[in-house]
Amino acid sequence: MGRPHPTMPLYGEAAVAERAERDARAVRRARRDAVTRSLIVKVMMTSVALVVLLLYLMPLGYSIVTSLMSKEQVNDVQAPVLPSSRVQFEYQGRNYDVMRVPIDGEMRDLALVRRGRAASTFVDPADPMAAEIEWEGAWRTLKPVYESDIRWENYPRAFRFINFAQLLRNTLMYAIITTIAATSSAAIVAYGFARFRFPFKGVLFMLLISTIILPPQATLVPQYAVFFRLGWVGTWLPLIIPTFFSNAYNVFLLRQYFLTIPTELEEAARVDGAGPIRTFVSVILPQAVPALIAVSLFHFFFAWNDFFGPLIYLAGSQDLLPISVGLFRFNGLYSSEPQLIQAASIMTMLIPLTIFFFAQRFFMQGVVITGVDK
Repeated sequence: MGRPHPTMPLYGEAAVAERAERDARAVRRARRDAVTRSLIVKVMMTSVALVVLLLYLMPLGYSIVTSLMSKEQVNDVQAPVLPSSRVQFEYQGRNYDVMRVPIDGEMRDLALVRRGRAASTFVDPADPMAAEIEWEGAWRTLKPVYESDIRWENYPRAFRFINFAQLLRNTLMYAIITTIAATSSAAIVAYGFARFRFPFKGVLFMLLISTIILPPQATLVPQYAVFFRLGWVGTWLPLIIPTFFSNAYNVFLLRQYFLTIPTELEEAARVDGAGPIRTFVSVILPQAVPALIAVSLFHFFFAWNDFFGPLIYLAGSQDLLPISVGLFRFNGLYSSEPQLIQAASIMTMLIPLTIFFFAQRFFMQGVVITGVDK
């Protein structure tokens, strides 16, 4: 056998190095492709989320924009989307609309002083002393000139017309009292189902939960008959007193949260001599603050938007109406003033949105831990 050529190992090392470089380039290319695909997926998901968000916010945006319009713009089919009003020019003691008129190949802003079928007369607002301009054509085909005109005064007008201060006072009283009653009663019942043992506990809990699927309309007539015999119709009592007897949905949420609290905390409290009530107040409730806030917000928003109950039981008691019913009556009385209706609706939304904005962290924490999102 002959001796190997001295340069053969060099060729082998070069091939290995070239193969390693090629593999490294392939790995880098695969990583770039993976990063690119991940970026494309993120951009697409973000775009879809933004589109869905815009679709949800469109009604709110429409309400805000309409609340800042004038009555004339709301009824003007040619008006732009944003709050604005037609530009007018005073000529010989009268106001005339300024229109976009094509003259000699250019668009000019002229005041329409005399309208005609085949020809109309215009005046140049920049030079009103000049001769009047005759323009042949149908003036209805011309577009008016608009300028920005935000009507902030719609809000104080709606505030006065709807008697918003009284409606707000009634709604806050109703929402706060019933929220405290519903949350406290639900916490007591939920603690009993979560920690105590008693006969038919499971059956009673399932019976309580089954009331969630019971339509309120099924019990409306008997409830109204009972409250009418008690003389409560026309007062807040039919709306407030039932909240002191708990609610199946609130009980379920709080019970799920109480089950996550370690029993060792209660055992330590019992060793220190605390009874069930002291343990509930000093141990359970401080640990359940997120769930209590979530339940409180749920009921507060329900009471704030409650329409059917106050409409039935407060009929004839104008001084006790909440915002929901008051806004409904305002809508019927001022249907020709849509800008005021939208302004009143925006003012009605401010307090719930503000409360949710500042309490959203506790709200989401309570919802997740109680298992509602599951």
